[in-house]
Amino acid sequence: MAISQNKSYFNKKLIAPMILGSILNPINSSIISVALIPIGKAFSVSPSQTAWLISALYLATAIGQPVVGKLIDLYGPRLLFLIATSLVGISSFIAIFPPDFWWLVVARVLLGLGTCAGYPASMYLIRSEADRTGEDSPAKILTLLAIANQTIAVIGPTLGGLLIGLGGWQSIFMMNIPLSFACIILGYTRFPKASLTSVGSEKRHISIDITGIIFFGITLISTLLFLMSPSLNSIYLIIISIITGIIFIIIELRSKAPFIDVRIFKGNSPLLFTYARSLLTATVTYCMLYGFPQWLEKGRGLSPSQTGLVLMPMFLMSIIVSKLTGKSPFIRLKLIVGGFIQLLAILLFLFINKDSSLASLLAIVSFLGIPQGLLSLANQNAVYFQANKSQIGASSGLLRTFMYMGAMLASAGNGLFLKSESITTGMHQIAIFGTGIGIILMIITLVGLKGLQEEKRGGGPSAS
Repeated sequence: MAISQNKSYFNKKLIAPMILGSILNPINSSIISVALIPIGKAFSVSPSQTAWLISALYLATAIGQPVVGKLIDLYGPRLLFLIATSLVGISSFIAIFPPDFWWLVVARVLLGLGTCAGYPASMYLIRSEADRTGEDSPAKILTLLAIANQTIAVIGPTLGGLLIGLGGWQSIFMMNIPLSFACIILGYTRFPKASLTSVGSEKRHISIDITGIIFFGITLISTLLFLMSPSLNSIYLIIISIITGIIFIIIELRSKAPFIDVRIFKGNSPLLFTYARSLLTATVTYCMLYGFPQWLEKGRGLSPSQTGLVLMPMFLMSIIVSKLTGKSPFIRLKLIVGGFIQLLAILLFLFINKDSSLASLLAIVSFLGIPQGLLSLANQNAVYFQANKSQIGASSGLLRTFMYMGAMLASAGNGLFLKSESITTGMHQIAIFGTGIGIILMIITLVGLKGLQEEKRGGGPSAS
């Protein structure tokens, strides 16, 4: 793939569409956090039902991201990027005029599919440019990508609150339409066209693993349905999930073109630990991102715009930490410190109540921003070094899949705990749940350090 032949530096024309495509998911993740209460009131549904607006998007992306990542590895990013970002605009039109709540959930599914191409396309292009320029570790570009995603997360809740105040909850979907158009124009004019020689004649024919996709989807959906309302009467859902999960793994091991190539984990335990860390980190992060705003609005009586402003220090701190530590090669240290601080921050949520001062709440959310800045970038950089070069698109897409599964687990937890009549009690239950996940994350991190050290001794690019 010819991206730029006359320069030894990263092709800067690629940066704008890379960043714009990669932020579509985080902005739609963060902006809806302040809209869940208004949407619930508009459709007369409970927090346990509005949680589906979160789960629907991440269910779609968890399934769609590996497929799109693999297709990008095979055919290049341009066509997939254009198709996906077009879907973002189409889904937004549906969301603006939904006849009922479940149509809004369908729109979020389509929106999730539309955001699948941005991140794997960016990682593909970063790897392509690194191979062309000889700069094996483009730390500046990776850090820029991470900071851009965190910056948009800062803007999301505040922008969402302002938009809701001006035009109602529908306005948070309207902003996707110009973003979709901008992605289409920039992707069309700046992304390189994949030629037959660059793609390779052996890659022009691909069979989609429909069976694998179906069993993966059934596994996720049945697990999610159980977690949304766990009981002895619904234990059959877990049995279905276990059976279909085992069948899925068997199918993928036998498939010549698997939906998710589980064989990439063979002999690569560091990559598996990275995916596990990503899932657990996302679970804690999204428990707070979606649970805390609902508590601020319903339990503390703040407006959506005020809630967005309260959340801003968390994301600002995340950006500052990423900026200060982005070029540091010490991934192991970031993982340990980030996991420990995240655990302490979640514990602080056990002590909030309706009389908590605004200053104390701002201090807690600021503290929570530190691990976000450390862990997200550390895991992203770990995948860059640990993944096979020929599978960087699929591997980075799979990183997002694990992150989305964590978000779905968080959504299920919030839907379960916020059923309580006292939303403060529900928030404390979320904090207890998050603390348990944080402890598991620390254990996984410490166990996985050995793998990172062995990778370094093996002579490959260090992920530490």
